Amino acid sequence: MVAADDAGRSSDIAGKLGIEPGMVVQELGWDSDVDEAVRDAVEERCGDELLDEDAVDVIDVVLLWFREGDGDLVDALVDARGPLADNGVVWVLTPKTGRPGHLEPSEIAEAAPTAGLSQTSNVSVTDEWAGARLVAPKQGKSKR
Repeated sequence: MVAADDAGRSSDIAGKLGIEPGMVVQELGWDSDVDEAVRDAVEERCGDELLDEDAVDVIDVVLLWFREGDGDLVDALVDARGPLADNGVVWVLTPKTGRPGHLEPSEIAEAAPTAGLSQTSNVSVTDEWAGARLVAPKQGKSKR
């Protein structure tokens, strides 16, 4: 029964992040504190290994692990946006409130527009990590 629970949890994590089979997913900001369950769930759902910062592919989803003290969030977001597909998504994964390295949601909200991204939602990814979903603004028709 444990295996079924693990599979359900993995599916739930990947689902929260909008991961679909065949998506190209890049991981930035990896360190020893990342949640391996998130990584495993995403790899299982997309059907391939996560790409690192040296990837030259067009990316559907970027998982950006970011903690207070990791540097300039705007710079990290600009780097993450570089290889992103037109409809791609950047997930900023940060430790939850009260955990070492926690980043205030307002910091993400302020950094996103400067990097040319819009924040669309926040999710609780695991017990330890929260995620902020960022996308490039749509280049649609102007409203008149």
